[in-house]
Amino acid sequence: MDNDSLITPLLAAADKRLGADGSHHVQNIEHILKTLRTHLGMDVAFIAEFLGGQRVIRHVDSKHSPGRLAPGDSHPLQDSYCHYIANGELDGIVADTALHPLTRNMPVTQALDIANYIGVPVHLPDGSLFGTFCCFDHETGRNLGPRDQALLGAFAEFAGRLIGQSLERAAGDRETRERILDMLRHRRLRTVFQPILHMEQRRVVGFEALTRFDTEPYRPPNQWFDEADRVGLGLELQKLAVQTALQTAAPLPKTSYLSLNVSPEQILDGELASVLHGWPAERVLLEITEHARIVDYPALRQALAPLREQGVDIAVDDAGAGYASFQHVLELEAEIIKLDISLIRDIHRDRARQALAAALIRFGEVIGARVIAEGVENREELATLRRLGVAKVQGYFVGKPMPIEDALHFTLVDESPPRA
Repeated sequence: MDNDSLITPLLAAADKRLGADGSHHVQNIEHILKTLRTHLGMDVAFIAEFLGGQRVIRHVDSKHSPGRLAPGDSHPLQDSYCHYIANGELDGIVADTALHPLTRNMPVTQALDIANYIGVPVHLPDGSLFGTFCCFDHETGRNLGPRDQALLGAFAEFAGRLIGQSLERAAGDRETRERILDMLRHRRLRTVFQPILHMEQRRVVGFEALTRFDTEPYRPPNQWFDEADRVGLGLELQKLAVQTALQTAAPLPKTSYLSLNVSPEQILDGELASVLHGWPAERVLLEITEHARIVDYPALRQALAPLREQGVDIAVDDAGAGYASFQHVLELEAEIIKLDISLIRDIHRDRARQALAAALIRFGEVIGARVIAEGVENREELATLRRLGVAKVQGYFVGKPMPIEDALHFTLVDESPPRA
């Protein structure tokens, strides 16, 4: 196989993955190393970084496992071939290291059993030197030439792009992490409450607690939570959001329940019971979004069991938005099904939406789950949902998310305790 037919499809496929998600850079580099080493028929291929006077091995592919090099290995840069190749003091191809005046006396030649060698510098997109991309054999006889060096150079150029994007992303993640930590330390978040209306009783029976962030520049709540997840602070943010909601909601009348958005991770963490201590369990509804990825349903059911025994209800949010919601309802035996806003939007004009909503409502009746429709924004949607048999609704037409002071005035106090 010639070099062009090898590199073109490989780099095109990797480039497409890079454009879609820079997190694939490690897999791409490992694939590149293996492909190149196999194509050249050599024993070892590696990428090294120059860092603080050291040559640090970042990626390795070896014909023999375990090899003499491993990711994380660090050696003085000046004792390596990489140093001399990057400085132009050593040719990119050394056919026989035992005969070369520079390499034959270098300790690394014997330590790694290097017989012949090929290497090129790796530069980042800004032109700065990252390190080297190299291959070597344990025996001489490999006939390496300019085309092989050109191929290695092309791979090194692409690897530099991948590494550059990874470094950019890492720097961005550090900045994001600091921003989120600052927000957590100073508690720059607050809770607003969206009323949930019981249409037959014509009264507000509960509120969904929603988190808002008082920061500049403004970022929507979902962006805060997504970024926190990405940098490993998702659970900390979720805990603070729930604690803030419970503290803020304390003045709500005993006739209304509080709906809290929680993730499977937060439930499995095991601290919810202590966080909810002091709140009557029958006034708590835990919402698990349809978009939440659940790996272990039995473990989640086990974690929910003590909360349910106390009287806490479970809702599956965003039902109708995708397949996962149905699996969540079945696996978790949810007491509440919340119809997604995408299903409610213009439902009065769309027979298909009406049919799906009716099926979900009937499904809920059969399994003993109650239904709440969210995202109701006009009178026509409300009337259609009433006709279909939905008892409880929320949305801007009922009431926008509001501060606790407004929520207190919005509530119609009733003597009978509500159930979600």
